[in-house]
Amino acid sequence: MKRGLQGSYLTISTVGEKARAFVPAPLPPHPPIDWTPALRGKFDQALLALGRLDSVSTLLPDTSLFLYMYVRKEAVLSSMIEGTQSSLSDLLLFELDQEPGVPMDDVREVSRYVAALDRGLRLLEDGLPLSLRLLREVHAVLLTRGRGSHQTPGEFRRSQNW
Repeated sequence: MKRGLQGSYLTISTVGEKARAFVPAPLPPHPPIDWTPALRGKFDQALLALGRLDSVSTLLPDTSLFLYMYVRKEAVLSSMIEGTQSSLSDLLLFELDQEPGVPMDDVREVSRYVAALDRGLRLLEDGLPLSLRLLREVHAVLLTRGRGSHQTPGEFRRSQNW
């Protein structure tokens, strides 16, 4: 069963610029989800996969090491969207005060992604909820220097990014 678009588009205006914003439908959905046997099967498969992931995580000898590497891998992948050429190996070499094989500006930018992710995780662990304040604080760390630092670190964009 196809449910169609679960929300609507609304034209908004900010600082004289118009843009379309997607406004999701409220939860729970109406009409309610039709739990067909096929959908129930997919749901059960997803639950099984989550259970396997949970059980594998208990086998990790040191979850902090896993998190350490995961944060760095995520930083490398996220920064690639901005055009950086750094690899995970380059970042690890940089963190060991070794010379990476790519421009230092790229590696420093990836390093700021790591610092921003670490800051966000610490804030969450300290009890700050997932909130606009958390996003602004992480954004401020990301833009402390380098590309984008001349803009408004820690603040939301006031105009549409086309």
